[in-house]
Amino acid sequence: MASVEPSAPEGADVPETTTAVQNGGLRGIAFVMTALLLACGALVTYGIVSTPDKPTDERATAPTADVTYEVLGEGTADISYRGAGEADRAETVSNAQLPWKKTVRVPLGASPIVNVTLGEHGGEASCTLAVRGKHVQRATASGAFGRSTCGMELPAPEAPEAPGAPGAPEASGGAAAEAGQ
Repeated sequence: MASVEPSAPEGADVPETTTAVQNGGLRGIAFVMTALLLACGALVTYGIVSTPDKPTDERATAPTADVTYEVLGEGTADISYRGAGEADRAETVSNAQLPWKKTVRVPLGASPIVNVTLGEHGGEASCTLAVRGKHVQRATASGAFGRSTCGMELPAPEAPEAPGAPGAPEASGGAAAEAGQ
């Protein structure tokens, strides 16, 4: 089927609306595209600015164990211990009144440790270390500037086993079935 285009009589003034419409249409498209790009940029910026920072430290989300440090004795002592989450940083308590006790959550795979240092007047003090309420170590300091240290390494967190892997519980039986065996 052929299309019929309207034509103007010869010599008639024909306005150049086709060119003007095309130019205006291109400007309109350019305006819409610019507006869309600005809107996308604003959304991306809003997402970056308002998104809370994710912890960059894996230990912040790592499984932990409750560790209780205790120093028994009389008088005062300087105590340093591994705090929660900081692998290379020790918390220090100067001239702590004894007995002293502190419980912190330490990431699995880390090494909880407590150091006791007596002053120039000496005396006797002992440190103890308990993990999840279970006593694991005790040491005694005595005499002027006597020192004792209690520490251990917590087991590393276990990686979750994939279903069907050797040693993994079966999907239908689960842990409850294993507990009954």
